[in-house]
Amino acid sequence: MTKRKNPFPGVRKNIVAGHLYWKFERNGFRCQIPGPYRSPEFLAAYEAALAGSRSPKASSAIEGTLAWLIEQYLRSLRFQNLSDSRKRTIRLELDWLRREAGKYHFERFQVRHVEALMSKKNGPTAANTVKKNLSMLFNFAAKKLNYTGPNPARHAERMKINPDGFHTWTVDEVNRFLARHGPTTKARLVMLLALNTGMARQDLARVGRQHVKAGRIAYRRHKTAVAADMPILPELAEELRHVPKDRLLFVTQDKSDKPYAVASLGNWFRDRCAEAKVPGSLHGLRKAGATRLADAGASEWEIASYLAHSDTTQAAVYTKKANRARLADSGFAKLSAGNVSNLSAELDRKEGKTNE
Repeated sequence: MTKRKNPFPGVRKNIVAGHLYWKFERNGFRCQIPGPYRSPEFLAAYEAALAGSRSPKASSAIEGTLAWLIEQYLRSLRFQNLSDSRKRTIRLELDWLRREAGKYHFERFQVRHVEALMSKKNGPTAANTVKKNLSMLFNFAAKKLNYTGPNPARHAERMKINPDGFHTWTVDEVNRFLARHGPTTKARLVMLLALNTGMARQDLARVGRQHVKAGRIAYRRHKTAVAADMPILPELAEELRHVPKDRLLFVTQDKSDKPYAVASLGNWFRDRCAEAKVPGSLHGLRKAGATRLADAGASEWEIASYLAHSDTTQAAVYTKKANRARLADSGFAKLSAGNVSNLSAELDRKEGKTNE
């Protein structure tokens, strides 16, 4: 039987003299969590414990304000069920919203107010994140707090962004990186791990021998909890062969067995990219791997398996691009086979025809 995942990491049940209580212990911090399991009191105390506090801060938010709505969301099971990395990210984003507009009653928000908040951000991606988070909060209010008003964020204009997002590594850039960072180097190992497995930074920071069996590497993506299981290609197997046998993790800090923090790993790798004079990132290698599969004719589900996605929405983007290139090639091949010319009659002179 598969063991159920604890929805509240760090919390365990204790029974003393017949009395049940909950204990929190994580990263050296310990405290008791009061209240019935999953109750509002329990959730508030758990949220405080994650932040290193023994008791939740008394709320100073006025009921009905955006700050109050954000607090209700942070105490909800919907938030608690997010991954730890997603919790940290969204808390920072919601803290910004609370500082900028927390005192205003959310029921009075209009589209223009949402767009005014979006305009405070630098860059279209950050602006669209404001729209996304506000829409999420209004949807939460409608489903959990009996809010019956409109969702103004839904109708706010979305900022145009680069449709390609992060730069996708080219074959030439991959080769330049490998030429700069030779065999047995950590930079080469990290690059080939990312390219051949599709792992994101969170997964690369903790992957190790525990994920390898019978020539395959299997892991569960930290962000989505979707499982991935794929063969280890020869170029990656050669680099893994040089990892010390007594070390569990594949990627550790220099002269240490300690793992990298996720952000630190990304920054370290960007420095290695700069040394190789390539405009790359770890996320760009995920895209390069997916592109490589699509160009080889992989199906959408095959690409989704590489990316550890639960559906084929993103994989379809890669297959469409690859299909366009193949269709263009086959179309021009038909033109060549038919000896078709699109030149004008005056310019398109048949071979052997003499000028008059």
